[in-house]
Amino acid sequence: MDREKIGKKLTELRGSRSRKEVADNIGVTVSALQMYEKGVRVPRDETKERLAKLYNVNVGELFFDEKLHKTCGEGA
Repeated sequence: MDREKIGKKLTELRGSRSRKEVADNIGVTVSALQMYEKGVRVPRDETKERLAKLYNVNVGELFFDEKLHKTCGEGA
């Protein structure tokens, strides 16, 4: 898990939303969100789930660089 890479993903996904808006939505302080986005800290599992839900992405893709694979038609 690359903290810097995670931070960049979080910042990109936040887009034009303010840090305060996102922090309020996921139940953390603006300071904590800023540390996640700068790669200083990694959020707890509950916060990872809230971030993924807010940004409508998979937790594995966001924090563990896992890609969702199609199973139908591949490798046949």
